[in-house]
Amino acid sequence: AIETVSGGMHHDGVIAFGGCDKNMPGCLMAFARLDVPAVFVYGGSILPGCVDGADVDIITIFEAVGRRQAGDLSDAQVATIERDACPGAGSCGGMYTANTMACAIEAMGLALPGDASTPAVSAGKERLAFLAGRAITGLIARRQGARTFITRRSLENAYATALALGGSSNIILHLAAIAREAGIPWDYTDCDRLERRVPWLADLKPGGRFSMHDLQRVGGTPAVLRGLLDAGIIHGDVPTVTGATLAENLAAVPSVWARPQDVVRPLDRPLYPSGHLVILRGNLAPEGAVAKTAGLKRRAITGPARVFDGEDACAAAVAARRIVAGDVVVIRGCGPRGGPGMPEMLAVTAALVGQGLAEAVGLITDGRFSGGTHGLVVGHLGPEAVCGGPIAFVRDGDVITIDADRRVLSLAVDEAELARRRAGWVAPEVTLRGVLGKFARLARSAADGATTAC
Repeated sequence: AIETVSGGMHHDGVIAFGGCDKNMPGCLMAFARLDVPAVFVYGGSILPGCVDGADVDIITIFEAVGRRQAGDLSDAQVATIERDACPGAGSCGGMYTANTMACAIEAMGLALPGDASTPAVSAGKERLAFLAGRAITGLIARRQGARTFITRRSLENAYATALALGGSSNIILHLAAIAREAGIPWDYTDCDRLERRVPWLADLKPGGRFSMHDLQRVGGTPAVLRGLLDAGIIHGDVPTVTGATLAENLAAVPSVWARPQDVVRPLDRPLYPSGHLVILRGNLAPEGAVAKTAGLKRRAITGPARVFDGEDACAAAVAARRIVAGDVVVIRGCGPRGGPGMPEMLAVTAALVGQGLAEAVGLITDGRFSGGTHGLVVGHLGPEAVCGGPIAFVRDGDVITIDADRRVLSLAVDEAELARRRAGWVAPEVTLRGVLGKFARLARSAADGATTAC
């Protein structure tokens, strides 16, 4: 939509305001296609709600549903959480996908310093929106198109920042899509390389305790970026929309570790010594898959498959308490083409957490997850089911292993049996019309960012 309107109107420059998971990478994909001067402005994060003296947010609501199914909450208690979890404007308050992408975009240099962590309801956000107008005029005068700022080094900054902050698994999908639109080589090997050297440092939800509001109170994204820069984790020489480099923008900013605080751990005491987003490979995912391990004590499971075609069937089984400890849930038909559009499994994963099964069961899907998802979950399996990927041929009771430490996702079925199951398989016909029908026919795999083929 942005590309079409701005291209059709021959805009000299573009300021895009984003405020939720998918429109934010969509803005940057449009920037890359247009390659005109561009500035991103984040709508900002919501403030936390409060129930019984504890901070709550939208994920608390989803998990409350699971707790109600388990009999731990009454209808009245769930209703109280629903009323109070979202007290005003802004994107979901943990290090979920919107905040992850905001931090990544700031680290790339396409947003003004502090844009990611400044709350939606604040004078600071109004000021940043005003300053974006000044920034775009400077970019137009300097004739700096958006691809000036979308480079391999800025993509590395984006992903390293997301890893340090415990960000959403969707960052992998979205960076791949942005890179593809900008014509930059970027794939799972880049994610692997960075994940092995960047520790998980921020104790932020969903894997930790704090919200984006708490991060802002200890210096916000500029303080975090300064700390990562001092540690050699990100590149300071990348250009930014201010006209200065990232290092120059941060020169007068104190590091997040300059004063005592509990939100971002020091480098010698990380929450985990390497990243929390792990690329798994094996006979179930020849193209790879993405595991999110933030906050997990248990990082591996082997168990019988419980197979569902689509999220709704799985959600019904979870609500009926038919998923038990030791199961490995399989949700298929939810990939880029199968969805179409790659839906997220938040309702299912949050209900499992609410039922106390977060680490007692595994879950794999060719779809993806909300940034609020946590548990022993693996998404983005490729090839997806509707393209004849191995996940299409898993049956109830097959033994599946998820092992984040060994980076393995495997199905204990030999190749001869899989070949027998594949025999006669025909790809499902696409019957949708319009935009979704076109997407279902043209979408690439999750490993390619689920971008279209043209």
